[in-house]
Amino acid sequence: MKNFIAPIKTAVIGTIDANNHPFSSYAPYIYDDNRFYIYISSIATHTKNILANPNASLFFAEDESKTENLFARKRISLQCISKKIERDSLRFEELFALYTQKFDPSMVEMLKKMSDFNLFELEVFSGEATFGFGEAYIIGGVGMNELVPRSGGGGHHSSK
Repeated sequence: MKNFIAPIKTAVIGTIDANNHPFSSYAPYIYDDNRFYIYISSIATHTKNILANPNASLFFAEDESKTENLFARKRISLQCISKKIERDSLRFEELFALYTQKFDPSMVEMLKKMSDFNLFELEVFSGEATFGFGEAYIIGGVGMNELVPRSGGGGHHSSK
């Protein structure tokens, strides 16, 4: 899983609003110690949703321009539980050092000063990956970062 997500700089975030409706957005992310981290504005809908309901999903997909077949695009979908990282914590500072390594340091420093932004940790509790027709996996392992082949299901069949 780590190898697939490494070159992808943003994740699609799925949240649930107060009316139980899904909402999709995106954010740049970092991955550290088997957790994902996003830094998002308080005025954004996805932030309001996460603060009200900590369940969220992350979605990573192969670049359309690089895929061999749009119907079999490589992708990973993760179900997560989120929690806010307090701004005055040591962990907040450690994570911002990682943000500075991955993204433009001047942009990260500017965003860090914006007090209406919040840093969230997303811990994976389940997920799935598809890397082509018949190449489906569940996300498992101790760190919820290993690809485990799916069993059963019988594969794809064509109708005539």
